[in-house]
Amino acid sequence: MINIKTDSRKVKKGDIFVALRGIVGDGHNFIPSAIKNGASKIIAEEGEYSVPYEIVEDTREYLNNYLSSNYNKYLEEMHIIGLTGTNGKTTTAYLIYDALKKFGKKCCYIGTIGFYMDKKVSDLPNTTPEVTEIYDMLISAYDEGYRYAVVEASSEGLLHRRLENVPFEYAVFTNLTQDHLNIHKTMENYAKCKQKLFNSIRPCGKAIINYDDPNKETFMLSYNTNITYGFTGGDYRVTDYQMSILGSNFTFINDDVKQNIKVPLIGKYNIYNVLVTIIILKELGFNYSDITDTLLYIESPPGRMDMVEYKNNRIIIDYAHTPDAILNIISTVKEVCDGHIYTVFGCTGDRDRTKRPIMTKIVTDLCDRVIITEDDIHNEDPNQIVDDMLKGITNTNYEVELDRKKAIIKGIKLLNVNDALLILGKGHEEVMIVKDNKKIPFNDKKTVLDYLESNKVIRIEKIDD
Repeated sequence: MINIKTDSRKVKKGDIFVALRGIVGDGHNFIPSAIKNGASKIIAEEGEYSVPYEIVEDTREYLNNYLSSNYNKYLEEMHIIGLTGTNGKTTTAYLIYDALKKFGKKCCYIGTIGFYMDKKVSDLPNTTPEVTEIYDMLISAYDEGYRYAVVEASSEGLLHRRLENVPFEYAVFTNLTQDHLNIHKTMENYAKCKQKLFNSIRPCGKAIINYDDPNKETFMLSYNTNITYGFTGGDYRVTDYQMSILGSNFTFINDDVKQNIKVPLIGKYNIYNVLVTIIILKELGFNYSDITDTLLYIESPPGRMDMVEYKNNRIIIDYAHTPDAILNIISTVKEVCDGHIYTVFGCTGDRDRTKRPIMTKIVTDLCDRVIITEDDIHNEDPNQIVDDMLKGITNTNYEVELDRKKAIIKGIKLLNVNDALLILGKGHEEVMIVKDNKKIPFNDKKTVLDYLESNKVIRIEKIDD
């Protein structure tokens, strides 16, 4: 465990407390609390204190340099893989984690769905937590004999320099589509923020970049060793693929050698995710024969294309909450579904409002029936969120049911034969976030399973439960 903290509530006797200035808070206001909890030293940008203290020009820079000089000698013994991009981070990171585990390697995962070692250790407050927590988790894993780590790098985490000095061996760019413009304001700022990950690669490390994304040049920095992948070109190029409800087959070429891969995942976007996994495994020294065998049993993370099958219908729970992610999953399901497609979804409060009608148009254009409901509303009026969602929408194949549980049940009741119900936006999440950051227990999949059980509906198959 590391002995430096930025959260006064987590300070224990003997710890150093660093007062960081943030967008919504100032750590200097919590110095008295840190001292009360036993801080042995305070690092601040101003003031005088009753315990030993040091005044520095930039507490963030001090913190990053302290962590690097004290702990990077251990982290440099680990293979640390960082992933950034609007969509695909969590699935790709988890696939790499799962594959390495299947190879018998001790790998940890840090990201949207929590902190994992052999199994889930804890939930996390953010996709990319504060840098002291990142180091704490990595050092804890190191002390337990872990030498592989997969870390999701969110744009907000990169913006706030939470990963600045982490010695990444590999940096992965998945894609860039509209999201988080409430923070970054423009797509150019958003891309430049994600580019920061590619300044953190070790001298011997490599950048792995989606060749098909129009923003690829932003990430193909001249001082890095770049590896590209995609369908239209790249060092690893997919030449063809086939898909069924049970999985996908695809072929790719690397160095003029063709490889055929079969995975129990569907969707063109998942082929991108699997291809990154293959590149990482190959770079780490695994051969194609073993990789191919392992991918037959690869598992996606909770809340990503998570299926419940009953009668002749499928209910699919997925975290998709951006226009691109929603388009991808609906398009994928349309390829393999013979019946109607119904969708339950909402938009998050206190986030980018411009994407709301875009998402609604995609869903109402592509689905037979849509039930608009609440997602995490935070401090917004849910009716205002719905009004935003419906701006300019001319389709009429929707209804509004703000109670998410009732909306899900309505969706299930629409199913007949060979139909699909998509429940989008929350995926693995266990709570609904409402006003004043109050968290109410809620999970989409549990809601589905509870309803089916209470109504004595026979579940033929349950995937990834």
